[in-house]
Amino acid sequence: MAIFLAIPILGLMVIVQSAVFSQVHLLYGTVDLVLLIVVAWAVQERVTTAWHWGVIAGLLTSLATAVPALAIIPAYVLITGMAIYLRRIFWQRPLLAMIAATVIATLITHAISVAALVINGTPIPLIEAFYMITIPSALLNLLLAVPVYALIGDLANWLYPQAIEI
Repeated sequence: MAIFLAIPILGLMVIVQSAVFSQVHLLYGTVDLVLLIVVAWAVQERVTTAWHWGVIAGLLTSLATAVPALAIIPAYVLITGMAIYLRRIFWQRPLLAMIAATVIATLITHAISVAALVINGTPIPLIEAFYMITIPSALLNLLLAVPVYALIGDLANWLYPQAIEI
């Protein structure tokens, strides 16, 4: 059931991210809503479909971005694995795992995107890109990390109810 809900939820979030959140800037950084959803889904304790959501998010995001799909899909899979690993490290504090994973995931996606664009021949000043795009994006992602975590946590609790012992 959770895999079937991933396509409409992530598809809608790609559209919302492209239409609405791409207009919200801090310097040149923007919010990556799909990244936040994938990270929030992966740090949920009972979720078993995090890898599926990561692949689906990578596929859908690659349709809406200029970055090559061969860069976006592995980035989202890597982010999913990193979030699952952080969930295991911070097993008592999933919100701390969400915050740490958000910062690291932003750095990973921006590094992979910049590398892919440089390989394709786009000249990018790396230091300016880091200070003007990556850091502001990380700050904006951190602002939305807790609300997204709460919403995705409710969705995960609905899809994966806790077993009640009698």
